[in-house]
Amino acid sequence: MSLFKISEKLELIPEKPFKLEKEIQALTEHNIHKILGLTFVQTEFSIDKFRIDTLAFDKESKSFVIIEYKKNKSFSVIDQGYAYLSLMLNNKADFILEFNECLDKSLKKADVDWSQSRVLFVSPQFTPYQRQAINFRDLPIELWEVKRFSNNIVSYQQVETQGAKESVKSISNTSSDSEVLQEVKVYTEEDHLNKVEDGISSLYTDFRDAILNLGDIVVKPKKLYVAFISNTNIVDISIQRKKLKMWINLRRGQLEDSKNLTRDVSKTGHWGNGDYELIVNSDNDLEYILSLVKQSLIYNAK
Repeated sequence: MSLFKISEKLELIPEKPFKLEKEIQALTEHNIHKILGLTFVQTEFSIDKFRIDTLAFDKESKSFVIIEYKKNKSFSVIDQGYAYLSLMLNNKADFILEFNECLDKSLKKADVDWSQSRVLFVSPQFTPYQRQAINFRDLPIELWEVKRFSNNIVSYQQVETQGAKESVKSISNTSSDSEVLQEVKVYTEEDHLNKVEDGISSLYTDFRDAILNLGDIVVKPKKLYVAFISNTNIVDISIQRKKLKMWINLRRGQLEDSKNLTRDVSKTGHWGNGDYELIVNSDNDLEYILSLVKQSLIYNAK
């Protein structure tokens, strides 16, 4: 990615490469919630013969996230990723203990959704082979490219899969891989759509496409809902058999809803992010609901 400064003519802002992995690690750990939406737990966490660069926790999915930083290109994202996931699943008590000691909490094994565990690799660049290696619809491994520029601007961008349809289970050939695949589950939109009526599937598609047209938004299927994310979650949608349930990610008092389609769930338990919930079973109010989602998009971009 190239950056340009606007003056009379476009001026290229040159990249300022990182010299050491430690620079990338320190930058990421100090800003981990803003960049990745995660809670920092520990740096250089050692267990058995492994050393984890960064241990983090995802409060939304209630799961641990392992982050590794790479400057060189000679590593297998699949082999290393599954090795770290296997390490975690075989040493759950150690991860719980580390979390509780570092954050002064009382997390229990049952409080963690181990099926949502994942590994992130952060590097200035990935090879075409590494990019192709993650092109599966259900791989619990993510690649993030980080670049620094001479004007003190830094960018983090996830390497997205390109039309991935095949399951990673098709290439699993070791016992450790099988162990991870039995416990870790990466959800897709198809997982949410395969038990709904055709009309609801079409309704979801209409809302999905309309929401994506609002701006730079990506779709992230979770265990209980599908998240639409810009800087953070904008709206979350639970695809149910005969309806869609949506949560607008704004706090109580922040949403202007003249039609009163939403209800306040700030004091009740609910799945998605935000204090406003609405039920959708037709596209009659699509444009109006989009105006509610746009409020969340604008507010959360601040």
